[in-house]
Amino acid sequence: MRPLTREQARALDARVQRDYGLPADLLMENAGRAVAEVALRLASERGLARVVVVAGTGNNGGDGFVAARHLLDRIDVDVVLVGDAAALPAIARANLERWSALGGKTVHVRTPTDVGGIDADLARAPAPLVVDALFGTGLTRPIDGLAGLVIDAIERARPVVVAVDLPSGLDADTGAVLGRAITAAATVTFVARKIGFDRGQGPTRCGEVHVVDIGFPSGRVSNSF
Repeated sequence: MRPLTREQARALDARVQRDYGLPADLLMENAGRAVAEVALRLASERGLARVVVVAGTGNNGGDGFVAARHLLDRIDVDVVLVGDAAALPAIARANLERWSALGGKTVHVRTPTDVGGIDADLARAPAPLVVDALFGTGLTRPIDGLAGLVIDAIERARPVVVAVDLPSGLDADTGAVLGRAITAAATVTFVARKIGFDRGQGPTRCGEVHVVDIGFPSGRVSNSF
């Protein structure tokens, strides 16, 4: 498919659930598994022995929890949840619970003081690969507050980053940086590129873009967008 705008991606997601009966939980499972495969391959190529999944409180975070579960027992992996778990959508919360039920470790970052723990974790050996699952295509406002401090910490550490759908802080339509943004080595995006990948700072922030199939019948719906 050709690159999509934010609204087109949202409409496509809603359509395949409504018209094709593909539940959101299945789409999230497929997305997270694809992220895990790219992260594992890149970690192997870069000689990295552990992964830190940094998740927000939206569905992008849910993709991150699924990725962490698929990485469990394949590489040393931890989850950092930025914000209150109570704010997670139901499907994302269910995937956090699945991760925890398997013995996965989650570090909760709820206050600015907690961000120091991220600095320490990213600095300790062995160096990690970071999965950026903070924000998805729906972000339209500048990032500040706790999430901004976390992005600053990641950018200071300069780890190898795999972004989920797009680097957090990048506007999906314009490629503009919304206050601050992650610089990724690779971006795993779903169904189609987003138009912001080729505009503004998109080319320098996204790294290598992997467009993955998460169960959308894209050949049937592509003519609508």
